[in-house]
Amino acid sequence: MATDAVVQIRSFNAGRDPQRLAMKYQKMRASTFAFLRATCHLFYQRLATQERLKDAPLVWACGDLHLENFGSYKGSNGQVYFDLNDFDEAALAPANWDLVRMLASIEIGAMDAGLKSKRAQVLCQAFVQAYAEALSLGKSYWLERETATGPIHHLLSDLRERKRSAFLDTRTDVRGGKRAIRLDGKKALPASAQERKHVKALISSYASTLSTPGFYRVLDVARRIAGTGSLGLERYMVLVQGKGGVDGNYLLDLKRAVPSSLTPYLKTKQPRWPSEGQRVVTLQQRIQAVPMAFLNSIEDAKASYVLRALQPSEDRIRISESTLAPGGQEDLIHAMGQMVAWAHLRTCARQGSAGADELIAFGKRKAWRSPLLASAKRCAQQVRQDAVLFNQAYDRGEFDVHSS
Repeated sequence: MATDAVVQIRSFNAGRDPQRLAMKYQKMRASTFAFLRATCHLFYQRLATQERLKDAPLVWACGDLHLENFGSYKGSNGQVYFDLNDFDEAALAPANWDLVRMLASIEIGAMDAGLKSKRAQVLCQAFVQAYAEALSLGKSYWLERETATGPIHHLLSDLRERKRSAFLDTRTDVRGGKRAIRLDGKKALPASAQERKHVKALISSYASTLSTPGFYRVLDVARRIAGTGSLGLERYMVLVQGKGGVDGNYLLDLKRAVPSSLTPYLKTKQPRWPSEGQRVVTLQQRIQAVPMAFLNSIEDAKASYVLRALQPSEDRIRISESTLAPGGQEDLIHAMGQMVAWAHLRTCARQGSAGADELIAFGKRKAWRSPLLASAKRCAQQVRQDAVLFNQAYDRGEFDVHSS
């Protein structure tokens, strides 16, 4: 099993950009939570072969649900929301697949934050309770500044007040009256001439279908450093003309879309999507209460990509934050449980997903809750074991991408 985990990780990441892949492996070595985030494929392989979760309704699942897959963003209507925010792994799956991964992330995230096991269990129970209660009500809502409380309210208030020009100043530099992406080695790396040409062609082709193609005129391109699981995949930070002038520019995120890690282990038949990019975009539009600004898929002859407004990783709340008191932790977890239930309800009766009545009945039942908590605990323990094996292999130099 040790060799199997190491081989699977190396195989899954084959062909990725070596510079950013080295960063990914380094992050995975640094914490068990980062390892969890980076090995969604391994998590579901383990779940499918080792766990026997009881039947649950089919939902359009986020797929990679964990503590840091929630965040604030500006929607397509210009308003600020807090919601699930990454859908690379989205698929039609049993509801408990989303839940068990989320609960395992709470277990592992709490451990990494120095919280005791009993505290992690309290937070897991709070999540399940909030999810079940919201699901049983049968109506989906959303969080925005006026309806959020505690740490989420503070985050949304900060984002609402943030000026685009101030955000641009954190990621770009102005030289000779023109902006350029700051290549700091932490958020962005240089793009080759071929990569820049490729991105400009993609954006130009997409812009030509719109009524305002000048908005998308590309000013600069960089390889983006972001995320954990996707780190090393083809991904760019793109500076576009926007509304004109140095303060009217916009930063966009362009990421290659690849198949969901869940599909090899799902017995559920998936729709035939025109492309992986369209799968991700369609399901993000379906799952989020209001989709993210500029969200679209772009295809060329070889691959498909997801385009959206650049979303800073800072616009998230981490359970380890020192400013988050115990009460704030429970408020945050409770809100996350509600948001997952609302997402599942929002997508009911769509292309094979369960109807609202089935989801409501599931939320009211209690028989599934204790087994789910126990399953998540076992999954978290398996992740810890796999992380130890990875760490040992990493320390032996088996994940040195520059020597392989």
